[in-house]
Amino acid sequence: MAASALPGKLFAQDLSHAARLAIDLEHTGATIPLDFTGLSYETAQLANPAFFSTENKALIKLFRDLSPTGVLRLGGGSSEFTTFSSQEVAGKPPFEVFGPDTSKTVKRGTINTPLAFRNLRAFLDETGWRCLYGLNLGQGTIENAVAEAAAVHKILGPRLIALQIGNEPDSFRNRYRPASYSPADYFGEWNAFRTAILAKVPDAKFAGPDISNKLPYFTTFASEASRHPEVILLTSHYYAMGPASSPKSTLEKLLDSSPKLATDLMTIMSAGDAARLPYRMSEGNSCWDGGKPGVSDTLASALWCADMMLQFAQAGAAGVNLHGGGNGFYTPIAGGPSTGFTKRPEYYGIQFAQQLAGSTFLKTTLAGAPPRLTAYALQNRRRRSLVVINKSDDVNGLILPQNIHTQSNAVLLAGIAFDSKTTPLFHPIHVPRSNLLQIPARSATLFPL
Repeated sequence: MAASALPGKLFAQDLSHAARLAIDLEHTGATIPLDFTGLSYETAQLANPAFFSTENKALIKLFRDLSPTGVLRLGGGSSEFTTFSSQEVAGKPPFEVFGPDTSKTVKRGTINTPLAFRNLRAFLDETGWRCLYGLNLGQGTIENAVAEAAAVHKILGPRLIALQIGNEPDSFRNRYRPASYSPADYFGEWNAFRTAILAKVPDAKFAGPDISNKLPYFTTFASEASRHPEVILLTSHYYAMGPASSPKSTLEKLLDSSPKLATDLMTIMSAGDAARLPYRMSEGNSCWDGGKPGVSDTLASALWCADMMLQFAQAGAAGVNLHGGGNGFYTPIAGGPSTGFTKRPEYYGIQFAQQLAGSTFLKTTLAGAPPRLTAYALQNRRRRSLVVINKSDDVNGLILPQNIHTQSNAVLLAGIAFDSKTTPLFHPIHVPRSNLLQIPARSATLFPL
């Protein structure tokens, strides 16, 4: 994209109608963990042991470029169809890549083996990432889950953060369980699996409940799990909208703020605080059921992603894992070893937010801002930063406090159209020292203060 397509400056003398940002330097909030950034893949991808392996050097580099200490979560809808075998599977893998699970995805017959786990361990060692691993509760047996957990725990070693038992158990009703299946029913099953796994692997650690969106399952799990020291992390999923087939799943809806997310985050973090457990959004993206073309693979998804990640971080979340794989519309990394990999726009949104890892939020108040303009102030030992995300087609103004000014170079993520699928413009720009800013349309900007 040509730089000339963007506003020519980020400075103005007259912003009488601009929004005003107040920054309280004395009151700090959450600190973004160094391993905040994560990706989520379907467990079925392990049916091709060569994918997560040291052979896949291109993918290793893409992971490293996102974060030196990220988290890979393996689970998804396919995890309720996969099985474990201690014997290696002969013959050619059933597929090279496996994308996000959809209603049309063929998932049956995928088998995880020790070879896949050994290759995964080597891949994690090369990237510096760690792993959350999902076990089959929906259609699996306790015996198979115990055997799989023991192999994963032994082979991944320190690269394994925790085991998750079941994927989206709040969606089991009328699918794997009767319509009456309740949070208490789920926790009873979870506890039976947990007890059996601990009998075989006494030092196993667990995360959960990995729900879709029904918070009673989360709050029940948090309350019960607080009694079990081997539970070290609370998890759930977040999709901004869906399904992809719905006419209501639009680019405009993706760009709008979500009051429900803010409310749900309050409930989630309160439950985590009461249980004294951290929380991680273990799977999520723009539009469930694989994403929507022209929405989930565009500049709009990159800006949404950066803003969403910072919203979760500001609430105190331990991290977020963006779901993907294969050539799904919302995957941050598309393609495979034989065809090559492509960074989708969302990849750049993740990279933008990752720049703030290790920083602490400062209390901010934004007055007079249009609905699609958000701002975050943060600081670390080296610098103080301001992030402004403008998810509108209009150039917007922002007035900073008199004692705070931008400093020299900023980092800009922007593009010429929300529905553009090409690489966003992501580069340093010069900013004159000022507390009066013009914020380009369709942009996320990181200003040093």
